[in-house]
Amino acid sequence: MNKWWQQRAAGLVVVAFLAGASVSPARAQLPVNIGSLIKLFGIGYVVKQFGPQINSAINTLMLNNNAANRELTKVVPILSVGINVGSSGASYIGAAQVQGPKAALDTVQAVAQIEGTFTGVARLRGLVPVDSLTPLPGKLHRVYGVGVTALVDFNL
Repeated sequence: MNKWWQQRAAGLVVVAFLAGASVSPARAQLPVNIGSLIKLFGIGYVVKQFGPQINSAINTLMLNNNAANRELTKVVPILSVGINVGSSGASYIGAAQVQGPKAALDTVQAVAQIEGTFTGVARLRGLVPVDSLTPLPGKLHRVYGVGVTALVDFNL
């Protein structure tokens, strides 16, 4: 696909994403929740296209608060791993900044979020840097030496 078509397709995804974010409650009850699909793919697109700018903004925030990162960083999607997720076994739910040495950081494709509970009174969430955009429960390939340094919540 040539660059002109890629730009047009990207523009349509962003417009659809923004339109889906403002769907009224009456329209959001369609049998197929188009808004959720747009948000799902829209967040992945936004992270892929604007990850460096988001990363720079986080680094500036950290620097301005005397908490500068000392190693390389990048922003990747957070994927929810487990029950009731997309057909690939994961769905996009946000983004995270990861930090580590270049060789390990280059391997990270996403952060897998694993959820559970502790004796029914506490919700547990594990954030694991992984080398795939389609991690499956029980088959995560963790990237060691990389840590999660920031979370990005999108206002939908």
